[in-house]
Order: sequence, then structure tokens, then C-alpha cells
Amino acid sequence: MVLKKHCFLFFVLFGFQKITAQKKESIHTDTLKAQKLSEVVISSLHINNNTLNTPASIGILSKKDLVQNNATDITTVINTIPGVFMQSSNFTTSRISIRGIGARTPYGTNKIRAFYGSIPLTSGNSETVIDDIDLENINQIEVIKGPLSSVYGAGLGGAILISPQISKEETAGVSSVFGSFGLLKNNLHYNLNQKNASLNISYHNLKMDGWRQNSAYNREGITIAGELFKQQNSKLTYFSNYTFLKAFIPSSINKETFDNNPKSAAATWLASKGFKEYKSTLGGLAYDFKINENTNNSTSVFINYKDSNEPRPFDILRQYTFAAGARTQFSGNFKINTIENKFIVGAEFFSDNYNGNTFENLYQQNNGNGSLAGNQLSESTQKRNFYNLFSQIRTMLSAKFEIQAGLNYNKTQFELKNYSLNATQNYSYDGIFSPQLSILYKPNEQQTVYFSASRGFSLPATEETLTSNGTINPEIKPENGYNFEIGGKFYFFNKSLYTELNAYRIQIKDLLVSKRVGDDQYVGINAGETLHQGIEITLNHTKQINSFFTLSSYFTASLGNYEFQNFEDNGNNYSGNKLTGVAANKINSGLSLNTKYRIYLSADYQFVDKVPMNDGNTAFSDSYSIINLKTGYQLEILPHLNSQFAFGINNVTNEKYASLILPNAVGIGNASPRYYYPGLPVNYYATISLNYLF
Repeated sequence: MVLKKHCFLFFVLFGFQKITAQKKESIHTDTLKAQKLSEVVISSLHINNNTLNTPASIGILSKKDLVQNNATDITTVINTIPGVFMQSSNFTTSRISIRGIGARTPYGTNKIRAFYGSIPLTSGNSETVIDDIDLENINQIEVIKGPLSSVYGAGLGGAILISPQISKEETAGVSSVFGSFGLLKNNLHYNLNQKNASLNISYHNLKMDGWRQNSAYNREGITIAGELFKQQNSKLTYFSNYTFLKAFIPSSINKETFDNNPKSAAATWLASKGFKEYKSTLGGLAYDFKINENTNNSTSVFINYKDSNEPRPFDILRQYTFAAGARTQFSGNFKINTIENKFIVGAEFFSDNYNGNTFENLYQQNNGNGSLAGNQLSESTQKRNFYNLFSQIRTMLSAKFEIQAGLNYNKTQFELKNYSLNATQNYSYDGIFSPQLSILYKPNEQQTVYFSASRGFSLPATEETLTSNGTINPEIKPENGYNFEIGGKFYFFNKSLYTELNAYRIQIKDLLVSKRVGDDQYVGINAGETLHQGIEITLNHTKQINSFFTLSSYFTASLGNYEFQNFEDNGNNYSGNKLTGVAANKINSGLSLNTKYRIYLSADYQFVDKVPMNDGNTAFSDSYSIINLKTGYQLEILPHLNSQFAFGINNVTNEKYASLILPNAVGIGNASPRYYYPGLPVNYYATISLNYLF
């Protein structure tokens, strides 16, 4: 009943919503002419570049979507995509799940692959981090939901594709964000575009004192991207990003502390002044060229380096990772009689070398000055590599009917050296084939219905393959599952209303369960099956009210049923229980009013249902609703110089909620489990920017 009331209320208040697989019109419009929703162009690495012709649910976040709040936190924006649930605390600890997949990961994001341009952001250890890249350096984000793309590795959860910002104009600008709890972000950028080359360089610094104890945050980075040797049939694209981060960690708290003093940090993390610190560098080159009239090639190489230090109450962890790889992809078209076909075929190779050390943390002997390194406790190195072979074909049997099919083959192996045990082990998984088949029917140019069936897999993190004494458990197998999806995409009323509706069913076998055997030590077992099924709704509407006002509104909803099947752990039978760590139902809605005088008002709303916090379903977080408001003004100072001012309030009603849940937290001794990372209370921000177009 509660969910039905929320759906009805926001259909009435906000009209029809936006599809996140659709590009929103600018809310800072210069004129108020009648607006139509434009068809969005997706990555050129897909089998086609139009979402209407894609038999899959793909969430799209445009440049304007990404900076629609305060341009500091991606969580608010990415949660507008139905089926995607991102939980985050203090910018540093986050988890993304897609259709419930990845929800039980204790920390971080796995079971999802991510790319920055052609550079993988997912490590060989299956961990994905997208928070390091400044939102103002991103042109577009695409979220492929489910294992529907053989081209990007057929991951169970899907893939996140981040397009770097590459300007086609010569511009320079500066922007600042000021906010509650010491929030300060400064950004400088310069874009140069010439006939044969382009340069985009950006620097940002993001700081926050934090509203909880031990939660100060500081991140700075520089991004360089552009194109070289641009010709009619070829170009060389380059990307690089450097990030320095130091973020203190308040950690999770129990129910009593969450209710009475959510500003508190966990006592041991506060005493040790625990934090995360790292330097990361990624870079890559991509060469695109046209072989002939019917065939193109895109080939890229990349490197990714990370050096991190994390003092924790129970030890100090130091890690070094260096990754490198290459990817090549041929695409084109051909005809068989009168039937037109498009194809993609290619290969991807990835390798990384990891070194990890732990040391005693003698913070209790350091007179309240925080962490202090003692004797070395352990050291291990890992070499991890895999290759993907992939292909996809699109056959247009007629103007209205087409078939798409794909196949991915993955082979993964790794080597582990445990210096404490003086042991070296090599292990590899059997090759995995992941097929995909889709049928698409297009009754007219503005409507599409489709059906897709696909198989995906998720490789275990290295820690999940280890026994409690640090040796490889050869019995661990990758999770795998089949996805079935049916959906439709429709434009109505002269393309002023876009609607998307889909239903899916994913059954995952060989479910990996992380069992805690120490303060930060987990082992994995294949313990059962999960069922993920649901409906996703997306709506986007724009309407010119009169010569002064234009109204845009959006609505997305995820209605899911995620549960365990045939799942037993430690003698407990959890079959039929709700899946841990994810809200089954989620609603987002928004409204923006644009005026002739470049003043705009916007509001967005999010409802998140209760979240099961343990496998036994004996504890749930409360459902919550968040309302955010923003107003702004664009000013043209000179013919080539413009400025923008904005003011916003997030969490207007001061809702108390958990922005991140630690699944299956275990209390130590008589202490209650520490499930909760509290979300920000009501907070305010202001932005100012200057941009000059040469």
C-alpha cells in the first residue's frame, strides 16, 4: 500500500517522468520554443548507436544529468536509473548493485564491469571504483543492465561505460561549490580544438570536513583527454587521469548509535584515526580507423596504477596494483541478398600484478595520535589475467523486424604467492561461453518492442577463492545465470513523451557467500541460488506552458522481487528469504521549470523501500524518502562570457536514513551488529561558474 501511494502521488505531482535511457533537454534553455525529446546517441562500440534500436535496457546519464545536483556526488544522479541502486557513505565507501546483483558484497562494487573510454576501471580482483573521476570531466554514462552485452564481458550485473569529456570548442572556465559541513569544490578547465587535434585539461579539488566524527575528505585530480592526427578516416584518442585521495573512515555503527547519535564514528576507528589514502593513475590510447567502406577498427591500449595505504584498527593494509591491457574491435556491415547485417568481432586482454602487505597497528600505544605501524603480519602477491573473445551481429530481416545475437568467451587464470606460508599456487577457471539472443520488432519509427535472452557470469574476488589459512580453494566456481527480458520503448504526442517499460527474470546459480572469519577476513563458498525478477518503468515528458515557461518532468520506478533459492549456510536454511542488501522497490521523480529569463527551479524525489540487512531477514533498515530542491540563474556577461549561479537544499525534510548498509554485519562479543552508515541530514550548497568561449 505504501508503494502504491507513493506511485500515485508522484504521477499526480510531477506528471510523467524521464527515462534514464534518454537524454534530458537542458533545464537552462535560452528559448522556450516547443520541445521534443531527442533520441540519444550511445557509445560507438555498440552494434548500433541508437537506444530505440537496442533490445536492452540501457540507462543514460547526460552531462547535464551528472551536474544537476551539486556536481560532487554521483550517488544521487545514478540512482535515478531504474534497477540501479548505489549506496554510498562519505564518498569513500560505496556499493552499486544492478537488479539486486552485487548487493551482498561486504564493501565495494563487484559483479559489474566499468570502463572509462576504453580503459577498464574494474581490477583483476573484480572490484570496480568509479568515484575517482570528477563528474565535470564526464560527457555521458551508460549503464547496461544485466548480461546483455557480449562486447563488454557478459558480466552478471552488467556494465558501466563512462565517456570522457572531449569538447569540440575552445573554452576555458572555473567553477566552485560551497556547502554544509565544510564542503568545497573547485574546478578549472581548458579545452582547445583544432583541425587535426584537440586538448581537454581539467583540475579539481574536493574537500569536506564531514558531519560525522573522523570523516574528513580530500580528493584532487587532473584529467587530460583529446584527439590527435584527426583525419577523415582515422584519429588517435588519448585519456589520462591522476587522483590523490585521503579520506578518514568513520565506519558503520549499530542501531542504538544510529538512532541516538549518528554523528559518532565507530569507537575503534575513531581511536585509531583510521583512513584510506591512495594515488591512482590511468592512461590509454585508442586508434580508430576506417579500413574500407564497410569495415572499421578500434584498437586501444591502457595502463592503470594504484598505490594505497589504509590504517585500520586491526592492522595497516598497504597495496600496490599495476594493470595493463589491450583491446581491438572490428565492426562493419555486409549484405546477404537484400538482408542487411551489422557485426562486431574482437578481443580483449587484461593483466594486473598486485602486492599486499599488512602490519600491526599500534595505535593504542601511540598516545592518541592515531595509527602506528608495527611488525609485518603478512605479504602476498597475485598475478591475474584474462582474455575475452567477443562477437555480435545484427540482422535486419525487414524494416520492422530484426535479430541480434552475440557470444563472449572468457578465460581467466591467476598466480598467488603467500610469503607467510612460503607457497606459490597457480589456478585457472574453465573457459566460459556466454551467448545472447535478442528479437526486436519496430512497428513504426517511434516505437520498439523486444525480447532478450542471455547468459552471464561473475568471477570471484581473489579473497573469495582463499581458505582461512590463505591457500586457494579449487572448489570455488564463478557465479553464473540466465537473464530473460521483455520490454518496449515508445514516443508519444509528437515525441514530447517517452515511455519505457520492461520486465526481467534472472536466476543465478553457484551463489558466492562471503563468510567472515576475522576482523577483515572473509572466505567464499558456493552456497546456493538467487532469483531476481522485476518491472522497471521510465517516463520523460516536456511541455511548453506558454511563451514564458517550459515544464519538464520525469518518473522512474523499480518494482522487484529478489530472493534466495535453495540457500543453506551454517546449518540455516534461508531459501525463500529476501535478498540481503538491496531495496526491492525504488521510485525517483523530478520536475524542472524553465523560464524565458534563464531562471530555473527544479525538485527531485527519491523513495527507497526497506532493506534486508541479514540473510535470516531478522533485521531491516527503514524505508525513506528524500526531497532535493535547486534554483539557479544564467547570466550572459559578455558576448562570449557567461556565468551561472545556483543554490540548492538536499534532504529538505531532514530525513534520518542509512545511506549504506553493511550486509550480514556481526557483533563482537555482546555488541550489536554495526549495520548502519548514516546518510547526510539536511544540507545546503551554492555553486558559481564562469565560462568563456573563444
